[in-house]
Amino acid sequence: MGKWRDGRGTLGVPGRDGAIPLEVAASYGARRRGLLGRDGVEGALLITPCNGVHTFRMRFAIDVAYLDRRLNVVAVKTMRPGRMGRISLRARHVLEAEAGAMARWGLAPGVRLTLSV
Repeated sequence: MGKWRDGRGTLGVPGRDGAIPLEVAASYGARRRGLLGRDGVEGALLITPCNGVHTFRMRFAIDVAYLDRRLNVVAVKTMRPGRMGRISLRARHVLEAEAGAMARWGLAPGVRLTLSV
């Protein structure tokens, strides 16, 4: 996908009608900030490059999908606030959304996502 930049776009999931709003956090500041200080997220946040996250100081539970370089889902976890997630050595990107969203979207290991940014 070339050089990643902060911005907005859409996330596509195979077999799901309609795109999901996406925010991209690629700069150091945007990756560090992530979802901190927010009460929710519309759609999803892609953090890149990233292979692990935490939920310290978060206000809500999140779903976390670890993605490889080709945007294949490696693993999906739900994390409550105040937790330290495991690092995935296979992951290049992390996708975050409100808890329960990824199950509704059909995200599971092996699914390949598409991005339009």
